Amino acid sequence: MAQGKYRNMAVGLNASDKVFHLICNTWLVISGLIVLYPLIYVLSCSFSNTDAILGGRVILWPVDISAGAYKRAFEHPLLIKSFFNSLLYVAGGTVVAVTLILLAAYPLSRRDFPDRKIIQTYFVITMFFGGGLIPSYLLMRNLHLVGSRLALIVGAGFSCYNMIIIKTYFQNSLPPGLLDAAHIDGCGDFRFFFEFALPLSVPVIAVMVLFNAVGIWNSYFSGMLYLSNPDTFNFQQVLRDILFIASVSQEQLTNMDPNEIAERLNLMYQLRYAVLVIGAFPMMLLYPFIQKYFIRGMMIGSLKE
Repeated sequence: MAQGKYRNMAVGLNASDKVFHLICNTWLVISGLIVLYPLIYVLSCSFSNTDAILGGRVILWPVDISAGAYKRAFEHPLLIKSFFNSLLYVAGGTVVAVTLILLAAYPLSRRDFPDRKIIQTYFVITMFFGGGLIPSYLLMRNLHLVGSRLALIVGAGFSCYNMIIIKTYFQNSLPPGLLDAAHIDGCGDFRFFFEFALPLSVPVIAVMVLFNAVGIWNSYFSGMLYLSNPDTFNFQQVLRDILFIASVSQEQLTNMDPNEIAERLNLMYQLRYAVLVIGAFPMMLLYPFIQKYFIRGMMIGSLKE
């Protein structure tokens, strides 16, 4: 049925429409290849020999295939543990951040909320003026969170930009008549929020989950700042340590055998690409499950009030 509908639409197109569609489809294919090629290149380099990489022989497929870089990376004693640490930080930090955003966005989306313009102004001010690194560290220290896993979970914090997106989504997606009808039937504000507002806002919530999850997963500086126990390190910290261990200083080069130097340099170049693949792979697995909500949530939530 759907195929027949699309076939009839295609038949009804005039020549200029067909040319326009051809140009758009061609541009989309080219854009997709431009985005996809660097990912394929990095993956191929992670399995290729260093001489092939430096010689420019790696174009699309791996050359002189070797999995030595991945084997060396997974030999690190903290890699698996840090992976599960990061999963904990991503899950906990995302729940905290999205919960705070929703609890702030919904009241501000209600036109009957007292002084909402003033409160929203205070939120917006934080987008232009921030305390910086030192006050953030002092706050964590005063809360006795330095050295604790909670520093990365609570530290995910609150994004005013994301809050405004969800607030706008609530305003555009929840008809005022729906709230009035719920109130007539005896539904309170909290029940309306949990049983109506949240289920109708799944697309934009999924987008916020993706934004926060990717940000927390890719963050390593906050871990370096607040964590000192190796057992609590996140995934990105350990990947950075793997690259640091594989690097060779000038002083070490003078005391090493030429064959050993070549082997270490080969491993270092491969590890650079392998670490990129290992670090990006979990989020690449997550994205397809949220992609169907991504465009819909961003487009509706990006409309101005």
